[in-house]
Amino acid sequence: MKSTGGTCYDEMLDADGTVRPAYAEFREWYDAQDTAWLRRQDAEAERFFRRIGITFNVYGDEAAEERLIPFDMIPRIITAREWRTLVRGIEQRVRALNAFLQDLYHRQEIIRAGRLPIYFLRDNEAFLTQMIGFTPPGGVYTHIVGIDLVRTGPEEFMVLEDNARTPSGVSYMLENRETMMAMFPELFTKIPVRPVSDYPRRLARSLRACAPECAGERPVVAVLTPGIYNSAYFEHAFLADQMGAELVEGGDLRVVDGRVAMRTTTGYTPVDVIYRRVDDNYLDPLSFHPDSILGVAGIMDVYRSGKITIANAPGTGIADDKAIYTFMPEIVEFYTGEKPILKNVPTWRCIEPDSLKYVLDNLADLVVKEVHGSGGYGMLIGPAASKKELAEFEAKLRAKPENYIAQPTLSLSTVPIFTKEGLAPRHVDLRPFVLVSPDGIDITPGGLTRVALKKGSLVVNSSQGGGTKDSWVLED
Repeated sequence: MKSTGGTCYDEMLDADGTVRPAYAEFREWYDAQDTAWLRRQDAEAERFFRRIGITFNVYGDEAAEERLIPFDMIPRIITAREWRTLVRGIEQRVRALNAFLQDLYHRQEIIRAGRLPIYFLRDNEAFLTQMIGFTPPGGVYTHIVGIDLVRTGPEEFMVLEDNARTPSGVSYMLENRETMMAMFPELFTKIPVRPVSDYPRRLARSLRACAPECAGERPVVAVLTPGIYNSAYFEHAFLADQMGAELVEGGDLRVVDGRVAMRTTTGYTPVDVIYRRVDDNYLDPLSFHPDSILGVAGIMDVYRSGKITIANAPGTGIADDKAIYTFMPEIVEFYTGEKPILKNVPTWRCIEPDSLKYVLDNLADLVVKEVHGSGGYGMLIGPAASKKELAEFEAKLRAKPENYIAQPTLSLSTVPIFTKEGLAPRHVDLRPFVLVSPDGIDITPGGLTRVALKKGSLVVNSSQGGGTKDSWVLED
């Protein structure tokens, strides 16, 4: 495998093909292996994923409702020093996000100070008036956060977006590690890699620490799922099982004597903490979408009375808004008094006339995203778009500019993947998972590396042809 040579940062090889220190021990091991055996292991990994059902659903794809998530067996390796810098930046950002949400639903000091224009809240469906004046148990809004990072150089990690509503992918992080340890146990005796397998235990502990005052000594935790047809159902079931929590659907819950209770063989039992994987609009038909059968009628009244914890808190989606993201440098400084350790990607807000003009004039060179979009849907990658696609997106921007932001086409770093021809570089991002409770902030070492498996592609989402790989953070 040759270095990509200056066009983007190669995390394994420097410009002259020398292996970087992070990968030195792994590359020495890899070069000593029989190629035919590596190919057999690659096939075995796919059989393993298929056997235990590591899948995801693709909405709107009638031909294949459920797909096997692609896995690449070459790890993405991060040094201890690099990780320490990331941890400081992630902690700072998550503290700011929670303070921002507390402020938005109370005094709105950041708006009074002129640091965030009020029109970014007006008519914003992610901002819930039902949360105004209410503080969740423990003062925590974002109990589980996924911060998407991209790398553009040796010391250059940038935040691509914040996932403060219902970040997914942690089950793949855990299964990727389990697969690697099963296939290559000798690697983990040779190379000191920080563990991730205790994440479910840490998640359960963190959620229980956020339980309301009415909970007993051992709060009851449940995972609320929309059901088997949800794209992340595998993860919902996996985490409930690993935490020893109940997996419930809306029909399993009801309000009994002012508490949310779940149906059991002996009647209804109160629940103290709900790790919900149901969107705000479907959480309570009495407060939001009246036709929803996914949530629990009256749960918001119980929540506002302080008798249940909902993780993440309703209304946290405002922090996922990609237009709000553009203000994160100001948000971090406003609430922490510090300059951001992790930078944002430069972003144009299309709602602003000058920015819209620039985006329209340079559409073929930019990435354009919906402010509420996710999963790689509803976006344009200018350099890879056809004339027809560019024209269609231009019309969308002119019709509803407030619905879009634009960013430069970044030169994302690459890491090696395993191919029939050997190792080949592919673009990646990284989603570390963060747990927040009154006890503090807990960041799992590594996270989920998503990889664009197609040569030259910048789209890492599994729904758009991407895959995943194990993320290694080395011990000192």
